[in-house]
Amino acid sequence: MPIPSSIIIRITTVPLSLSWLLKGQLTFINNYFDLLAISSSGEDLELVKKQGIRTKAVEMTRTITPLMDIFAIVKLFLILKKEKPFIVHTHTPKAGLVGMVAAKFAGVPFKLHTVAGLPLMESTGIKRTILEFVEKVIYSFADKVYPNSYGLNEFILQNNFCKADKLKVIGNGSSNGIDVEYFIRNKDVIKQAQELRTNLNFTENDIVFCFIGRIVKDKGINELLSTFNKLSLKLDNIKLLLVGPFEEKLDPISENSKQIIENNSSVIHVGFQNDIRPYLAMSDIFVFPSYREGFPNVVMQAGAMGVPSIVTNINGCNEIIEDSKNGLIIEPKNKNELEEAMLILIEDEVLRNQLADNSRKMIVERYEQKYVWNEILKEYKSLEKR
Repeated sequence: MPIPSSIIIRITTVPLSLSWLLKGQLTFINNYFDLLAISSSGEDLELVKKQGIRTKAVEMTRTITPLMDIFAIVKLFLILKKEKPFIVHTHTPKAGLVGMVAAKFAGVPFKLHTVAGLPLMESTGIKRTILEFVEKVIYSFADKVYPNSYGLNEFILQNNFCKADKLKVIGNGSSNGIDVEYFIRNKDVIKQAQELRTNLNFTENDIVFCFIGRIVKDKGINELLSTFNKLSLKLDNIKLLLVGPFEEKLDPISENSKQIIENNSSVIHVGFQNDIRPYLAMSDIFVFPSYREGFPNVVMQAGAMGVPSIVTNINGCNEIIEDSKNGLIIEPKNKNELEEAMLILIEDEVLRNQLADNSRKMIVERYEQKYVWNEILKEYKSLEKR
């Protein structure tokens, strides 16, 4: 049973991070502590509440909005003074900023922040300067900073965002691990995958590349679509399956990419899907040419489903994937390397099958979800004893 005085507050900018990216973890922690989840309002926050977890809504934005941010800090401060948590643990940059500042002024004993990707990596000029300042503020108010990959840990140190004694990578990386019993090719998933291939008019001979994530520039979508479009003019047995939503306001793809999605019949965009397992199970190769990541869940999910990956040589991706072992690694923004990797896996079925055979085993060994949750729980309990 939770200890009444041992309150932990978890804060994210948007509720999707609580309900999806941290799926299952909050319920697990709630078995040991009195957990309160805070995020902007929305259906996903209601989903968290239905799991038996206390929730409160505090409106936050993902962009720079000084007035709204001040309101959020004040509201969080009042909640923290009332709840008196011994830990505030934030995720995402905006929640980290308002959460750490509010926790500092509210006198919270332990202020923790998880870093799961840094938008500033692809920013320049004044925007980068502002984002770097924000990160430094977050880390200065935090007592512990948890990069969710060793690459992020190194990036933070190289850029002098904070001292090494504040940093710790929990487990082998990842914010939530992977539910290997859910992401598995069971009979139901295989049946759904077969039905999807039929409904989408894919043949048995088609080699299906799959991308899952936001359809945005930073995910390498422009390079992926341009490269696939070029290959599809030569090869009639390849398909590209795009699973995920557009984000026109924050990071739109190019007009040329939009035209390819609209006009190339071998490119199929199915939008956001609650259950991505059938889409992975119907695919031969997962391709994720992102510019920057923290520790991408979807690469772990693909691996757990036995799908080999083509990923870029960026932190997180190059920790999950070992080149020529469970996938191929290319340089970001390099269309020539992307084309070469795609051609290799199209033409070399033996290699493709070898990578697929290794994929699930490597994920289970390093990123099984319960292991990650228990490592986080150990961290909380070590603070409780201080």
